[in-house]
Amino acid sequence: MDPDESLRIEDFVPAPGGEWHGLLFDNPSTGLPPRLTWCFTFPFADVERDDDESPLSLTVEWVPVPAESWRRFAGRRVASASFAEPAEASVYYYLHHRFDAVTLDLAEQRGGALRVVAEVSGDLDRLGVDPVRAEAWLTFTGILVSLHDAASPDVALARLGAFTDTDGLAYDPGSRDGVPRFTAQPDELARTLPFPALG
Repeated sequence: MDPDESLRIEDFVPAPGGEWHGLLFDNPSTGLPPRLTWCFTFPFADVERDDDESPLSLTVEWVPVPAESWRRFAGRRVASASFAEPAEASVYYYLHHRFDAVTLDLAEQRGGALRVVAEVSGDLDRLGVDPVRAEAWLTFTGILVSLHDAASPDVALARLGAFTDTDGLAYDPGSRDGVPRFTAQPDELARTLPFPALG
């Protein structure tokens, strides 16, 4: 990376629009059974360099969370010591930069709003900032069901029920994901706004 484009810790200015969602998936060709994992995305303000700028964000994905319901995440702490074992963390700045270790504190929840504190460390791709920390209220955007034998939304929802409480979820017919997405019903979302202040 050009020294003039190097990232600095002060560039990590929190921005609105953070999200979290789930993915229930399998892969019969590799013998992978169904599993439910979660993704958390923290946006930061765009970084300007001379006449150019890049979005900046932290994403932590493929995270298993030991909770019986998507509505009861508060108080959980999840850690992953090595990249892809199981979580994968990356900072997007012009391109994705991987980080080895992840710690997530799921600190507080109000309906679909989840306050998450993240720290990633082990700068695998020489981003130049290590560790990276983020704290934000994230908006729940649903759970995707990508199972080889879930032939309909009803089947997908029934399969999802084996992994998390599906109360408060509804099929989103307008989703363009190519697989069923189940999102929080309006009464669940109404409980989340406005987001409480951090700190």
